[in-house]
This record gives sequence, structure tokens and C-alpha cells, in this order.
Amino acid sequence: MSNEKYVKRFSKFIVIAHWTNAISFIMLVLTGLPLFLGIKVPEFLQIVHRVFAVTFLLPTPFMILMDRKGFMQWTKNILSWKSYDFKFLAVFPLELIGKAKNVPKQDFFNGGQKLNSVLTILGAITMVITGFIMWFKELFPVAVVRWAYPVHDAGMAIMVAVIIGHIYLSVGHPASRPSFMGMTKGVVPESYAKAHHGRWYDELKEKNEI
Repeated sequence: MSNEKYVKRFSKFIVIAHWTNAISFIMLVLTGLPLFLGIKVPEFLQIVHRVFAVTFLLPTPFMILMDRKGFMQWTKNILSWKSYDFKFLAVFPLELIGKAKNVPKQDFFNGGQKLNSVLTILGAITMVITGFIMWFKELFPVAVVRWAYPVHDAGMAIMVAVIIGHIYLSVGHPASRPSFMGMTKGVVPESYAKAHHGRWYDELKEKNEI
């Protein structure tokens, strides 16, 4: 049997919020794709799309209410960019094929995860604002509504590309697969934490939490 130890990474509330957001986004893409392609769809599909647009918004207030500390840690970390984050991004292509050397130690989130989060947030804000305009178009000038449609489509395309990369790095890339455990069981192997999030691991050691 393996003697691998595990490190707590996410609370159950963060896990629930993550999967609520992920499922909502997937359903938004599936129900919105026909509209994006110009295919006439039944009114029911549009209603389903709007329902998941609402559930897509729920994870943020849920995290703030149920795990404010975890939410603040995520927010603070993804907005805190240091030189080692940019160095990580510089060697990231080599990291993908296992050829990177001297990869700098990373925070709770590495440079790639920070970039992913920032792009996801910007994409989500774009989708929410334009989606609101499209939903309640009678409240806005015609010119604004017309612009909302292509901007909404562009936001969707960017977010889909980001999510595909996120999924690959979570379950497709061998070295990163343990991170998927963090979003299912809330823990990751200690060896993974040390290898991929060295700065965070060192902090845990200093606090005697490992």
C-alpha cells in the first residue's frame, strides 16, 4: 500500500461551487451553440439557457457565504503576480512535455492557473453583462443590443478555449492529474503539492500544518 500523505487544498464548499460553475457553463455552451450557429431553436431551449445563466452566477455568493476565507485566498492569490509567475509561464510550453528545467516554486496557484482564472473571470463578466443586455434588450438602446451579440459570442469562444485547456491540464496531462483530486476530494498528494506548489507547501511546513 502507498504511504502517500495528503494535503487539504479545498473545502467542500469550494468543490461544490466549482462543479456548479462547471456544469452550468457546459450547459450554457450546449444550449447556446445552436443560437451561435444561427439555428432556430424552440423557446424551451432558450429558457433552459437562461436558467443555467442564473446558476452560473450562484457559486460566487455561495463561496463568500460558506467559505469566505477560501474565497479570499483564491481572489488574493490569482491577483498577486510575482516574477516567478511570469518565469513559470515562460517555461510552461516545456513543462507540458516534461522538458522544463529550473521551474520556480509556485504559490497556492501557479502562474498558469492564475492566468486561467483571470481569463475566466474576464470572460464570465463579458458573458454576464452582454447576456443581461440580450435578455432584457428592451431596456437598452438598439445599438448596444446589436453589439452585445457579437461580444457575447466572442466571450464564449474565448472561455471555451480556456476551459478546454483547463480540462486537459486537470485530467489529460499526467503530471497534473493529482490536481483533479483537489476538486473532487478536496485534497492532493503531499508530493504533488511540494513539486507543483512549492511556495504554498513551504508555508504549510512553516505553520506545522504538514
